[in-house]
Amino acid sequence: MLSELMNFCRACFRPGSDKYGHGGTDAGGKQDGLLWYKDYGQHLHGEFSMAVVQANNLLEDQSSIRSGSLSTNESGPFGTFVGVYDGHGGPETSRFINDHLVHHLKRFSAEQQSMSVDVIRKSFQATEEGFTSLVATQWSMKPQIAAVGSCCLVGVICNGTLYVANVGDSRAVMGRAVKATGEVLAVQLSAEHNASIESVRQELKSMHPDDSQIVVLKHNVWRVKGLIQVSRSIGDVYLKKAEFNREPLYAKFRLREPIKKPILSSEPSISVHQLQPQDQFVIFASDGLWEHFSNQEAVDIVQQNPRNGIARRLVKIALQEAAKKREMRYSDLKKIDRGVRRHFHDDITVIVVFIDSTFVSRATSVKFPSISLRGGGVHLPSNTLAPCTTPTEAGAT
Repeated sequence: MLSELMNFCRACFRPGSDKYGHGGTDAGGKQDGLLWYKDYGQHLHGEFSMAVVQANNLLEDQSSIRSGSLSTNESGPFGTFVGVYDGHGGPETSRFINDHLVHHLKRFSAEQQSMSVDVIRKSFQATEEGFTSLVATQWSMKPQIAAVGSCCLVGVICNGTLYVANVGDSRAVMGRAVKATGEVLAVQLSAEHNASIESVRQELKSMHPDDSQIVVLKHNVWRVKGLIQVSRSIGDVYLKKAEFNREPLYAKFRLREPIKKPILSSEPSISVHQLQPQDQFVIFASDGLWEHFSNQEAVDIVQQNPRNGIARRLVKIALQEAAKKREMRYSDLKKIDRGVRRHFHDDITVIVVFIDSTFVSRATSVKFPSISLRGGGVHLPSNTLAPCTTPTEAGAT
């Protein structure tokens, strides 16, 4: 029993394993209490910095960066892949995405022999279908997995093009230099799907014209069916398929009326951006960061500080803001353990990807060591289920 407990504790606080990090003694990142970070690394098109801080009892944010071949074929295409997966209701969906989405992307890229919007869209669809199949398999033993889901933000740099795909309310923001003034302006690249946004509420109402309760203002927060803030996600199959919105799912997740068509969608919003020399960097982050910063504030911090450790700096300043809002000291906030910490801030994941214009076009012509790194945190066996949350907690992405 003691050995099992020790193994669990090690699993909770170990940095990313060697399986996912390559090159150098700290290739898998470092752990400092609830903070995991990789201050500096190189990808095919420049440099990157990465940090994750845990607030939930089980880390629900998952993330990764990969650079090298974006295909199952060694002939490419080559590029950089970034993923930020902000789970809710538990870590199962975000972990599933981290395990599977990039492999689907490589498979479809190999089939088409190129990177494209279609490749990315198919990767999201295959990941959604895979998780739905997992829910169906585990439904009889672990029905609450039907109420677990995740936002999914993906960035792909390939052949001078940046693709950004998103479901949920994580965000990608570019820092773009203005030649005339020397300023670096924030440009949001991702569309968000959160019921707090008027256009999202209108979209839901137009898709469900016969449902007066499709969006509900509850405790001053807009929620889809009064349960969840995001309108698009991977997972959350209890709001997509009628067969998973019934007993033995807990009553608090079950709807009064049977589902006639999916309430949530897994269709990503995808933007395509041809990279220009003035495009300096992109901040990929879960909404835990954006609760504390405007887009321009985050870009200013990146622009005005050294690249090495910049993701960790963003997380630290966000935590200082969280402490200030609760009228407490940052040093005292850091002493609060996971679980209880969630009352003060969310899990936060930040990946800052710097883009060197001299490297953007080299992807198909220069050999570069492949990297594959996951954000650190709690690593659970795939057949475990997080403690069941309330609907409000499940929707607080």
